[in-house]
Amino acid sequence: MAYTLNDKLVVGVSTRALFDLTKESEIFEKEGIEAFCRYQVEHEEEILSPGPGFMLIKALLNLNNLPGNKERVEVIIMSKNSADTSLRIFHSIEHYGLNITRAVLSSGASLAPYLSAFHTDLFLSHNEEDVRGALADGIAAGIIIDGGMQAYDAQGDIAQIRIAFDGDAVLFSADSEKIFREQGLEAFTENERLNAKNPLAAGPFARFLMILSSIQREFPATEAPIRTALVTARSAPAHERVVRTLRAWDVRIDEAFFLGGIAKSEVLKSFGAHIFFDDQEAHALPASLVVPAARVPYGDDP
Repeated sequence: MAYTLNDKLVVGVSTRALFDLTKESEIFEKEGIEAFCRYQVEHEEEILSPGPGFMLIKALLNLNNLPGNKERVEVIIMSKNSADTSLRIFHSIEHYGLNITRAVLSSGASLAPYLSAFHTDLFLSHNEEDVRGALADGIAAGIIIDGGMQAYDAQGDIAQIRIAFDGDAVLFSADSEKIFREQGLEAFTENERLNAKNPLAAGPFARFLMILSSIQREFPATEAPIRTALVTARSAPAHERVVRTLRAWDVRIDEAFFLGGIAKSEVLKSFGAHIFFDDQEAHALPASLVVPAARVPYGDDP
C-alpha cells in the first residue's frame, strides 16, 4: 500500500528557510548559478547553520514523538536546488537529527505546481513568486524574513510550540482590510459593527489553524504541545466579529491581543512566538527582529 500524506500536517520548507544560506545567496546574486553550484559542491561536507525556520521545523517534527504512537507531521524539502547541489542540505539535515526524508529539487523551476501534489498545508520560503503561487492554490504560505535574530539554537528543544497569527488577510479574508485601506478606519469600524454577528470569510491560514486545533484536541488543555495566539491591530468594537468567527469555526485560539494600532513586536516577544504570520511588511519586519516571522502576500497587488 502506498505511503499517504492525507492524515498528516504536511509542511513544505525551502532550504533557505531551514538553514542560513546568506553567503550562498550572495554568491548566486553576484556571480550567478554556476558559481553557486560550484560553491555548494566544494563545501558539501560543511554543515550549515540553522535558519529562521529551523526551530519551528524541529519542534513540529518532535510532535511525532509524543504519546499516541502517531505520525502527525511530515516535513518535505521544497528547493530550487538541483539534485547535484543538494548533498550539503541533506548532510546538514542528518547532522541535526531532523527526520526529513522527502524532497522536491526543481533545478530552478517553480515549486508552486508541486505543493498541491504533496498535499502541503504550510509552505515557508524566501521566494515570493512561489509563495504567491501557493496562496493562489489555497495553501497557507509565508515569505520567511531574515530579521535581526543572528543565532538560532540548534540544540535546544521547544516544550510547547507557539504560533502567532495576524487576523485580516491571514486567518480571515482581506475583505474588511480592503475597506480599511480604501475608505479608512471609520468605515472599517462601522462595517465590523454592522456585521458583528456575520462570520468573516476564511483567509489563507484558516485551514492551517483548524489543523493545529485538531492536534491540540488530542491532549488535555494544560498539556497541549501547541499554543496559538491572535495578534491583531483590531480593537473594540471590531473584536466582536473576530470572536464570533472563531466560535463559528469551532477552533481554538489560546491567546488574543487586540492592539488597536500598538506595535506588535513586544507582545510577540513576550508570547515567545516561534513564528508569526502577518500580511503587512510594516508589522512582519519589526517582528522579525525579536521572533521568527513570515509575510503573507495575500490580498495585495504583486
